[in-house]
Amino acid sequence: MQERLEFADRGVKIGLIFPGQGSQYVGMGKEFFDKYDVAREVFQQADTLLDFDLKKHVFEGSEDDLRKTEITQPAIFITCVSFFKVFMQQCPLGFSNKIAAVAGHSLGEYSALFAANVLDFSTILKLINQRGKFIQQASLANTGKMAAIIGLKKEMVEKICRKVEKEMNLIVEPVNFNSPQQIVIAGNSDACERAVKLARNEGAKRAIILNVSGPFHSKLMSSAAEKFSREVEKIELKNTKIPVVMNCNAELNFKGEDIKKALIKQINNPVLWEKSISKMIEHGINLFIEICPGRVLRGLLRQTNKDVKVLNIENQNTLEKTLQALKD
Repeated sequence: MQERLEFADRGVKIGLIFPGQGSQYVGMGKEFFDKYDVAREVFQQADTLLDFDLKKHVFEGSEDDLRKTEITQPAIFITCVSFFKVFMQQCPLGFSNKIAAVAGHSLGEYSALFAANVLDFSTILKLINQRGKFIQQASLANTGKMAAIIGLKKEMVEKICRKVEKEMNLIVEPVNFNSPQQIVIAGNSDACERAVKLARNEGAKRAIILNVSGPFHSKLMSSAAEKFSREVEKIELKNTKIPVVMNCNAELNFKGEDIKKALIKQINNPVLWEKSISKMIEHGINLFIEICPGRVLRGLLRQTNKDVKVLNIENQNTLEKTLQALKD
């Protein structure tokens, strides 16, 4: 390994961001797994802790298999952790002192918590495993859908959802405020489909049903939140020096107890991603590094603020480009 250079740019404040469900694909992380011991250790530790061979699902499984919530969630988490560990091993000396905040989209919050040293790997993996099972159970008991609405203001999306709920006596609500251009809704299947039609009629650039296994972050997930709360209350979350911007409040969170409450609330409440990114920028962050499979968050960030620099870590090529950018 090349000798690491010192990270000398004192004007840089860095924000690390991690993705959630939907960014997965078969084979993600395999390149790092083959090349770096630290990445292999993450996957091997996960296989020891879980009651199934997660590595096989990630590297050799089918897309349909990997889309199952109870598999997707730990799969994305361990992949992000492996990327994070490889990056931190390779990054310039002094880089960690420039990390001003971390955040993760939905499931990505757990990767952010690991990066901020709020919880250890095994505890987080156990929580994610339970979270995935509870959400899957709630999805089976309350079948529903999610849809992305692109190009409508949030006031119009909220108005459409209220109209559909009143007409059909069903649940449909905005659950991901991802950017000024993109809002995701979730709820009962018929209500979600009706809202999509109304959004198109109102001039949405796109309104599409998403290929996910449940109505995540909606009121239909309340039973999952209740079950999950009992598991979270059993553990102690450490306070953190690196603030975590949590989805449900879009605030800088330092206290373990505040983070615990936010984790529970997140399951059946909206993801305030646009506000979270804006909060990080207000905090002085001028360089974001997306550590994940895919580049979904990069696109959303560009829609929120075109001026902020964004780098990403997904494979060896992007790792090398990011490291070079940091040195430059």
